[in-house]
Amino acid sequence: MNIPATTPGTPYGTLPPASPLPQRKPISLPRLAQMREAGEKITMLTAYDATFAAVADAAGVECILVGDSLGMVCQGLSSTVGVTLETMCYHMASVSRGVRRVQGTAWLIGDLPFGSYGESPEQALRSATQLMQAGAHMVKLEGGGWITPTVRFLVERGIPVCAHLGLTPQTVHALGGYRVQGKGNEAAATLRRHALELQDAGAEMLVLEMVPAQLAASLTLELPRCHTIGIGAGKGTAGQVLVLHDMLGVNLGKMPRFVRNFMEDAGSIKDAMHAYAQAVKNGSFPDDSLHAW
Repeated sequence: MNIPATTPGTPYGTLPPASPLPQRKPISLPRLAQMREAGEKITMLTAYDATFAAVADAAGVECILVGDSLGMVCQGLSSTVGVTLETMCYHMASVSRGVRRVQGTAWLIGDLPFGSYGESPEQALRSATQLMQAGAHMVKLEGGGWITPTVRFLVERGIPVCAHLGLTPQTVHALGGYRVQGKGNEAAATLRRHALELQDAGAEMLVLEMVPAQLAASLTLELPRCHTIGIGAGKGTAGQVLVLHDMLGVNLGKMPRFVRNFMEDAGSIKDAMHAYAQAVKNGSFPDDSLHAW
């Protein structure tokens, strides 16, 4: 029997090849720490399905966040509050399958949605377990202070955690809208205290969203064991993240100030993702004068 040397494409298109494996080590917590120590910026994009996740991996994006932002960009909700854990697990599994099919190397992070972890650390563990079983390597949850014991609880049980401070979309109503957080001495001191507590609890990543650039840069220096990932927080963080639809210029609403449309000068979506990753690596994005406060 003659066996074809290559697997035929699927009826509905073929996923792109992964980054050449000999040239790119699989992303892991030790690998992220090595990048941080070497001063190499960490790149992160959101993705919500198999194909876009595979393209992001092939474009050289190290971390893929299956964010609850899918509620707004995929489901048409007005906020992330309506996203369920079942929905998150569905999209997490889709992304994981896409990356596996192309032998991808990206680190996969899944958002714990609103209402899935606030009741107790035990509830958070049950929710995180479902996301991990769906394919996540790490879970992300929002907030500081009260959430710290939950972070420690998860980390002690072998679940890597990415924290999230600044503008926390799940509590946007309590924050009074989509506004810069950490402005003023008191607010900055509170955010700094929460960040240090989250690092001490074992969080190995921390998304800083819409935080003044100077504060984010100083926090990054104070958090050697917790890699800061900025979104509207200036170029002084250890890495950057953007919502996929934003950086492709297909946002349904007003484009946030911290976004750059990488599709404008790209010939393909993969080229746009690659341009984003390279701009983060070489420091040309973000530009604090344009994309930060």
